[in-house]
Amino acid sequence: MAALTLIAGIGLLLALPFALQAGSPFFLPLTAALVIAIALVPLLEWLERHRMPAPLAALTCVLLFLVAANVALASIVVPAWQWIRRLPESIPQIQHNLEPLIRFYANLEQFVNKTLTNFAAAPIRQPTTVQAPPPRSLLDLFATSAPSALIEMFFAILVIYFFLSGWTRLRRGAITSRSSFGGAMATARVIQDVVDDTSAYLGTITLINMTLGLIVAGALWLLGMPTPLMWGGIVALFNYIPYIGPVIAAVLLAVGGLMSFADIGWAMVPPAIMIGAHLIEANFVTPLIVGHRLTINPIMILISLSFWGWVWGTTGALLAVPLLIIIQTVLNAAGKPDIAGFLFEHGTLVSDPEEARPHRRASRDQSG
Repeated sequence: MAALTLIAGIGLLLALPFALQAGSPFFLPLTAALVIAIALVPLLEWLERHRMPAPLAALTCVLLFLVAANVALASIVVPAWQWIRRLPESIPQIQHNLEPLIRFYANLEQFVNKTLTNFAAAPIRQPTTVQAPPPRSLLDLFATSAPSALIEMFFAILVIYFFLSGWTRLRRGAITSRSSFGGAMATARVIQDVVDDTSAYLGTITLINMTLGLIVAGALWLLGMPTPLMWGGIVALFNYIPYIGPVIAAVLLAVGGLMSFADIGWAMVPPAIMIGAHLIEANFVTPLIVGHRLTINPIMILISLSFWGWVWGTTGALLAVPLLIIIQTVLNAAGKPDIAGFLFEHGTLVSDPEEARPHRRASRDQSG
């Protein structure tokens, strides 16, 4: 039975990521909605304590979230659309800025020399397609996308609303359904820990990322870079993704700098500002604020980031740390499985444990 259980567990573990990946139209919006809803529970409870009915409190939380999402969309996506349209016109300036680097690497390797020369001499292709107007709201963005995206967004909003509106009833049912007082108390503690840890992490990280984005935007405004608020929003958004996100933001800022400034030295100032601000935030601010409450193993963060990023792409990478916090909180409260004990002490890798004990006892007696 132990061997069959082990084989079934390994099979389920191997099949789970492929099932999540294949069923992403259902599992991705559901998971994102649950994480967002858990983060909004403290606001819901605060509204309910001020005698607001649960359905109205849930609707208020959903509307506030949608307003915040629309503000982020208006400040990031709309200006970014204009930058994308400017990219073909900015290729000569990028080539001019990169000319010293092109010459340097061309002298090192003939293949690189040929490739970069062809790139520098390539004619600029003028876009022939008619550019669509940029989306100005979440509804506009998803309405111009595939119908499935609109359905997934509507499904996620409904999940958030019904989860929040029935939160008190769900929590009470999960606690009172336990058969013992100790089990009820343990369930209540796990639920509260999941809500507190998830909401505290997302709230704190959101505040830190917004502050970082505003600092970078202010520095870029002083530098004279166009649409500094958009770049600050990009920095704040990608900073939710540990390790990889800041690198992507720095690369995008480098491209924006090459498009905005005629000198490569000035073009590299925006990514340098972002990297300097991120190093201060990651090494001093975040450990000081978040480290006292949540301690997460960096290896587990990398594993979670690579797993959820592989399964669901960029959205999965954004959800990686909150999902890791939820799983870690539940395992800490419920108890981590003893895999080594299951394998070596309960018969999975030992053919006859009862027969093996006398031999070990006899060997100990002979050695004594």
